[in-house]
Amino acid sequence: MGFLSDREIAGLAPADEVAFRSPVPTQMISNAEFNPLPQNAKQKEVEARIKSAADADGRKLGMDLNRFLRSPMGMAAAFVAMNEVYGPLFAVDRGENTDPGAAMARQKRFAKQFVFDGQVHFVRDDYTWDEHADLARYASDHGWNPGLGPASKITLEMYKFDNFFKEIYFDSDTTIGLLSGAPTDDPDKTFLSNDQIKETADFVNGLAKNKRLYYHTMITPKSPGWMDEVERAIEVLHPTSWKGYTVGDPILPETSRYPWRLDDEKEMYPFYERIIKAGITTVCIHKGLLPADYEKTMPNSWKYASADDVGKAAKDWPQIDFVIYHSALAVFQQDFVEDMARFERTGELRWVSDLARIPEKFGVKNVYADLGTVFASCCTTNPRVAGAMVGMLVKGLGHEHVLWGTDAVWQGGPQWQIEAFRRLEIPEDLQKKFGYAPLGEPDGPIKNAILGLNGARHYNIPLKEGDLSQWENDDLGKMKRAYLKDGGLPSNAAYGYVVPNR
Repeated sequence: MGFLSDREIAGLAPADEVAFRSPVPTQMISNAEFNPLPQNAKQKEVEARIKSAADADGRKLGMDLNRFLRSPMGMAAAFVAMNEVYGPLFAVDRGENTDPGAAMARQKRFAKQFVFDGQVHFVRDDYTWDEHADLARYASDHGWNPGLGPASKITLEMYKFDNFFKEIYFDSDTTIGLLSGAPTDDPDKTFLSNDQIKETADFVNGLAKNKRLYYHTMITPKSPGWMDEVERAIEVLHPTSWKGYTVGDPILPETSRYPWRLDDEKEMYPFYERIIKAGITTVCIHKGLLPADYEKTMPNSWKYASADDVGKAAKDWPQIDFVIYHSALAVFQQDFVEDMARFERTGELRWVSDLARIPEKFGVKNVYADLGTVFASCCTTNPRVAGAMVGMLVKGLGHEHVLWGTDAVWQGGPQWQIEAFRRLEIPEDLQKKFGYAPLGEPDGPIKNAILGLNGARHYNIPLKEGDLSQWENDDLGKMKRAYLKDGGLPSNAAYGYVVPNR
């Protein structure tokens, strides 16, 4: 999906082609909505250290490299390697990377942490646009959770329901997901229709005999009959929330016909009135993540990807919660390295800083930031900035207004992102320089809130903190226990595009 041109995609490679599968990606992966950067020297060093540790420690434990990397010790070894290269940014318990007992103790400790993923994806069974499989034929050639085998074996199946179900509910700590989609002017390229999104949620929840999957209805402002679809959704689909792209069509952005703004009083305000009346008042909006050549590939729509329309809409409509997907991060539109250097000097991240200032500037409390894709990309490229980005959002919006999301399965399973967020801390020098509060313990108030409690409160999920019994004991929880008892292991697979090593 996304904003990259055919020319740009031709210069990339599938993530699944690299033989080495790291439990934590060692290169930036793109879902085709932005340009990935080449693997840099530090990422190469991290990858080499992970391989070396996996070989040495796995041999001592009688495990081959692949099995070690798919174990809890392999996950810990990856964060040890990142600490060795980037500095002590990730918490790793003593012996966790070499002692199965220590690794399992940590895993058990957080097994009861509630995780609500506010952005998950897959494509319908009859989806045939094979270029979408290039998301996988791209990212593994560079070491971001690499190694699914030759490109000839990469198929669209990895983006379909069976793999989605396994990655989200069996191979990660995700308790509940929110199924999303993307609009397009070409029906053949639609991942899931609004009806299919609801049908999937009904199926998963019926299978679990519990509510495990929430769901969006996509909105397409300015397109013919879009409010008729809103009316039908209210009457028939009863979505959890609404999802839209202000750039219009994200699949074919070069020909997008209907970009729009959140603060368009003529187009959007009647919609807000209607959803308030219906009682479905969360609007999730894709922002940021532009490719390097956005002015050429998105000449009519790229400006609509900024956060400059959020403040007025939020102020005018305090009854509505605006969830800004990807935290509006736009650093990918130019030189990522220079953008990071600029952050170190100024504390500014393009459009994220604008988003974080909205509550103070407009006096509102109804703007939220989602971490899908941007946490993963920053974490594997410059984890100092990943922590600081979260610190910036917490400082500006309040930690109750930062929501967890991964964009899985576009780039692979979500578990490594959950682990990275649990372990990551904002460097002390950045805390002092920019006034960021520490993120604290993995199960402390800030990380607990972001990983799940904020989502539970926002979507009225009945939850007693620390008590996951209603999900552990539902039919899906029983299936997961059986899967793990039978030796189920994560794939460490990454799906998406990477810049190939030369």
